[in-house]
Amino acid sequence: MTKRILTKEGLKKLQEELDILKTVERQKVAQRIQTAKELGDLSENAEYSEAKEQQALNETRVSEIEDIIKNSEVIDGSKVTGSSKVSVGCTITVNNGKEDKKFTIVGSNEADPLAGKISNESPMAISFMGRKVGEKVSVSTPKGDTEYEIKDIG
Repeated sequence: MTKRILTKEGLKKLQEELDILKTVERQKVAQRIQTAKELGDLSENAEYSEAKEQQALNETRVSEIEDIIKNSEVIDGSKVTGSSKVSVGCTITVNNGKEDKKFTIVGSNEADPLAGKISNESPMAISFMGRKVGEKVSVSTPKGDTEYEIKDIG
């Protein structure tokens, strides 16, 4: 299995979510199950069925997060800052001939294109990886190829 890539920020968010799922959410679900049991016949108890389904979803997410954390490599963004080449953890400023755009290259679990966080596995990030300030990069998109110039790597 290949290692997933996480930034320190991404790891922290996952650990926080895991903590909430294991403490707060488990407790809420357990209370819902207990309350539903008190209503009587479990075979026709919709509240009980819904609570058990919520419990299964919560435990599935707990397992997913534990697996992600266990099988991830954490990239230290502070070691990347000032790098001369684009790599995971970098925030880059690029220009497409019309405007400057900023992107942070993160692992696939942290990708959020609307927030400027692009997956290291995306065609755009792959095009930028290993490149230097001043280089022009052609990126294939559904709307056609777009050329970007790398203005800054941070």
